[in-house]
Amino acid sequence: MIGPRNVRQLTISSAACIALLAPLGACGLDSGNGEGGDDEIVIGISLPLTGDFSEPGKGVERGYKAWAKYVNENGGLLGKDVRLEILDDQSSADRVASDYEKLISQEKVDLVFGPFSTRLVVPAAQVAKDYGYLFVEPAGAAEEVFTQGFDHLFYAAPAVADDHYNLLADKILAMPADQRPKTVAYASMDDPFAMGTAYGLKDKLEAAGVKTVVDEVYPPNTTDFSSIAAQIADSKADMVVGGSQYQDAVNLIVALQQLDYQPKLAAFSTAPTNPEFPKAIGDKTEGILSPTGYTPEATYQQNQEFVEYYTELNGTAPTEDEANAWTTGEVVAAAVEAADCADPSPECQQELIDYLREATVDTVVGPLSWDAEGRPESAHMIQQYVDGKIRIVLPEDQAEADFIPVKPAW
Repeated sequence: MIGPRNVRQLTISSAACIALLAPLGACGLDSGNGEGGDDEIVIGISLPLTGDFSEPGKGVERGYKAWAKYVNENGGLLGKDVRLEILDDQSSADRVASDYEKLISQEKVDLVFGPFSTRLVVPAAQVAKDYGYLFVEPAGAAEEVFTQGFDHLFYAAPAVADDHYNLLADKILAMPADQRPKTVAYASMDDPFAMGTAYGLKDKLEAAGVKTVVDEVYPPNTTDFSSIAAQIADSKADMVVGGSQYQDAVNLIVALQQLDYQPKLAAFSTAPTNPEFPKAIGDKTEGILSPTGYTPEATYQQNQEFVEYYTELNGTAPTEDEANAWTTGEVVAAAVEAADCADPSPECQQELIDYLREATVDTVVGPLSWDAEGRPESAHMIQQYVDGKIRIVLPEDQAEADFIPVKPAW
């Protein structure tokens, strides 16, 4: 539960207005005081539209574009149109740093939004810090993001990577001793976010006496998972945990299926929430678990309106990537309204940063507030495929289906 803040906290009504950026005149904004260009506010972004992280990167792009379109259809930001300047960093840390350097120092964009993946967020955030820019990002959840001394960074999601599986760990450890898994196999992409999710769960289970029987880390470009799958199958682990993005999880699961390895529990980060996942693994999803910071079924008012708008625009409901991108826009918009500015000046950027340090912002993923390092102060839900559909199973007060304690064969 996020407690109330005693400084400059948004009211529910104003937050709802900011969150969806309904006609901004109705939110009490002065439409003529923006410090950007004459008729637009330019937001610079670099995203992995090609390379290892292109699948989720394109999802973030869709979310950003939907947010900007909604804003412009409803009066703009501070009365000005929003224009996104998006570059492709090709999933390269060197490229993402040079992209933000170009956007800020050469293009002189008014604001920046963050990229996808911890690997890209850290170098991008460093450039933004060097220039004094506010940096709100949708997908850098690994602990290393928050230990760099960044005082301008805010993660626009409910929880950091190490805490994504907290509710699942609690559920497993609450099982009777003769029913909980005794052995676990872990396989993770060599990526701070992916490893953070897997090892956050590993640390909690090991501390309670659950034995690790496989612990493999693989390069991001791995496509052949036959040897890792063989290790897991040979271990006969009760549970398999994948610290994964998308294609790597698909390839590993297919390899495990081919060996007829049948775990009692199976959990993979990111991939199971992708709408293409069931088709990719042959519709053998039943019982697979995944943490998520978002579901289209969440009852927050902002989320219901977001889902309706996004679905009408794109023909499908948004996923977590699109939602976290939209949330990034909501958070920045809240700061812009409070500071009544959106321009590159050090004074404006610092006002934006100072506001978010003390604010609670209502968003499509729920109320967000942050600690001093930019960590969100909330929790991820746990989803599971039940009767062929991915459903919230934890926490129990938000559950759409009962938790399946023993995974059916895949």
